[in-house]
Amino acid sequence: MPRKRKTGKPLRLHGEIAREIGVNIVSGVYKPGQLLEGEIEASDHLHVSRTVYREALRILVAKGLVVSRPRVGTVVSAQSTWHLLDPDVLSWVFESEPQDDFLNDLFELRRMIEPSAAALAAQRRSESDIEEIEHALNVMADESLTTEAGREADLAFHSAILRATGNVFLVSLTSGVCAAIAWTTIFKQRDKALPRDPVPDHRRVYDAIAAGNANAAYAGMSNLVDLALADTMAARTAPKKTKKSR
Repeated sequence: MPRKRKTGKPLRLHGEIAREIGVNIVSGVYKPGQLLEGEIEASDHLHVSRTVYREALRILVAKGLVVSRPRVGTVVSAQSTWHLLDPDVLSWVFESEPQDDFLNDLFELRRMIEPSAAALAAQRRSESDIEEIEHALNVMADESLTTEAGREADLAFHSAILRATGNVFLVSLTSGVCAAIAWTTIFKQRDKALPRDPVPDHRRVYDAIAAGNANAAYAGMSNLVDLALADTMAARTAPKKTKKSR
């Protein structure tokens, strides 16, 4: 039976092999420039067919993690070529322990994009945009981010703001931004409760957008992202809870 991702969606076998190799790459077990096992050796070692292994490598090539070189083999690519905002690649990073620099860079990107997007949304939003953002906020408040429904609502909130900008290039960033939000949220509450309720921070952003106040929307989203970074760094350094033996 195929294993499942944390999202609950089953992986096909070649996807599971890609995940296993991908986690080893992004966690540093396999280094940039390192030559992976040959197709025959790898398929025997992983107990899969050569076809499955080839399909797994195609996934990794598409995500920029490896490159296939004629008469050489498959080589781990430099980090600069990795598609770090790809939802799968981000999930693989968060399966291990992301480094402080990685987290800082990720939130630095969010701070460059999301506050400006919120300000633009405040200027351009339609009534349907406001209703969509408000609905997502209300579901978040009802369900909390400890549930899958609440986390999906959080992503819907941020997605709706990007769409409300009316900028096709900002909208195209939705998948990457939401992947960053999804995996940092899961990371923040691993084996512990969320450090605080983030709904009031989201509500301030919504209120500013609904009021058409671009400056307040920018400030509110900046504060939201900064607090999310603080929570994530706290989760990075806090010891995990250990299960008591019976």
